[in-house]
Amino acid sequence: MAVRSGNLSIGELGALIDRREIDTVIVAFTDMQGRLVGKRTSARLFREDIAAHGAEACNYLLAVDVEMNTVDGYAMSSWQTGYGDMLLKPDLDTLRVIPWLPGTALVMADLQWLDSRPVVQSPRDILKTQIARLAERGLVPFVGTELEFIVFENSYREAWAAKYEGLTPASDYNIDYALLASSRMEPLLRDIRNGMDGAGMYCEGVKGECNLGQQEIAFRYTEALATCDNHAIYKNGAKEIADQHGKALTFMAKFNEREGNSCHIHLSVRGTDGEAVMAGDGPYGFSKLMEHWTAGLLKTMRELTLFFAPNINSYKRYVEGSFAPTAVAWGLDNRTCALRVVGHGPGLRVENRVPGGDVNQYLAVAALIAGGLHGIENELELEPIFEGNAYGSDAPRVPATLRDAAELFANSAVAQEAFGAEVVEHYLNNARVELKAYDAAVTDWERIRGFERF
Repeated sequence: MAVRSGNLSIGELGALIDRREIDTVIVAFTDMQGRLVGKRTSARLFREDIAAHGAEACNYLLAVDVEMNTVDGYAMSSWQTGYGDMLLKPDLDTLRVIPWLPGTALVMADLQWLDSRPVVQSPRDILKTQIARLAERGLVPFVGTELEFIVFENSYREAWAAKYEGLTPASDYNIDYALLASSRMEPLLRDIRNGMDGAGMYCEGVKGECNLGQQEIAFRYTEALATCDNHAIYKNGAKEIADQHGKALTFMAKFNEREGNSCHIHLSVRGTDGEAVMAGDGPYGFSKLMEHWTAGLLKTMRELTLFFAPNINSYKRYVEGSFAPTAVAWGLDNRTCALRVVGHGPGLRVENRVPGGDVNQYLAVAALIAGGLHGIENELELEPIFEGNAYGSDAPRVPATLRDAAELFANSAVAQEAFGAEVVEHYLNNARVELKAYDAAVTDWERIRGFERF
């Protein structure tokens, strides 16, 4: 794929620093919750030192809950181990301008311990490990992620003060593909699109979705790691740009009882020479590799769902007839199935419709690769295509709760083999932390139903 204008070499960054056009470099990575975290550094210090040697950050950043509270149960980071540092090692291939933040560039970092060992629990490292497994077979993964979000007229601070109640969505009715109502949001949406284009991404376009104020901005697919890096920067940047407009947007999987926010993930693999290895002369234009790959995705879907749906709220999306999947089945251009096969020839690919907008994209893509490889390595046979409405089928179901998904993940031999015991235990602990917090919470739903009537 062509390099976009926002990407920088270290030499180009140096020239911008010398002209005083860049004064800050953000060194960033994605935490367990899929959030972009890191630190802002002096551009001069970055050029002179950090670019080569890295920057330090406390290792608790991969061992906290959603509210950044330290919690028990993590082997890599605790009071007993002293909450020491890890190294943020810049991946200079990801260096870019951030147009919506004046004088700012950003680089994604790999996480290492101070003795240069990789931090295997890091989402980016987990994905890189699976990409390396594919490379051993001469295969390269290409990915596109489709994130939906809901825009509100309220600012983030107003929404927080209101406890996210009574917010005003940016449209009053279903605006799926609608241009008129979406135009009210166009000043914000245009700034997001142009900002991401200026940050080195290839923005394809934007469309309205079904929920009030809901939109989807699409980006051209590219190699898996680059797509996941771009996804993290886009998701964070879209919120920053919304904040600059005095608005708020959310990617949470299910904000209300209407349609949720999805993150459909399109993934295909090619040979290292660009060969379209998924296309062939079999049924539906599939190769045997494509059949095995898709069979592996189906076989491992339930046990790896924790990496597709990591939060309590993730599972609220799975409602029949909602365009969120409930049936573990595959079909050709069938949006009722968890796996929707689309395209042909070089464009043949599998769309996984299970993840929501709250997904950690590195983990989800890593799970897809692990599942596909399981199918290839075991030469699994692809079950018959599903035709019709999968919501009413007797196909296996996507796990209904985080507790169910965690139990399946804990007992998954595929997860243990692909990710290793350290990673499996780390993310199981994250699920346990969320379940414990949720089980202890008293919700508005309980008060409304029970205050007077019970």
